[in-house]
Amino acid sequence: MSIIDGMNVSASGMTAQRLRMDIISQNIANVKTTRDENGEVYRRKMVVFAEKGTDSFADILNSKTGVKVGNGVKVTQIVEDTKTPMEMVYDPSHPDANEEGYVAYPNVNTVTEMTNLIDASRSYEANVTAFNATKNMALKGLEVGK
Repeated sequence: MSIIDGMNVSASGMTAQRLRMDIISQNIANVKTTRDENGEVYRRKMVVFAEKGTDSFADILNSKTGVKVGNGVKVTQIVEDTKTPMEMVYDPSHPDANEEGYVAYPNVNTVTEMTNLIDASRSYEANVTAFNATKNMALKGLEVGK
């Protein structure tokens, strides 16, 4: 693994965590959205990560010889949380209330989203630290010839 590969792995992690923070921010912003552009209640969104795959000869050879080298991370999809139930609140005066007087609010829990936001932020910071350490190693390597 070269220095550039290490920087690419860190950069892919930063990109993925930035998108995760954007989706979490979107969830928090829509915590009280009872109707989206399609007339449906907003559903919590989540990001799905996967390892980046490469098809280079060196990567295939290394995988067959047992050498494990990471390729970074990518976002494979953004999915809606359909398992968590919507929050039903009794408010018959609300324009989106059903015939029983209950309003369906999004399945977004602010505490969970803030915890996930802190986790994504710390992961981003860890990738920045790894990127800067790799960059400093490359700079020190260039100073050896002085």
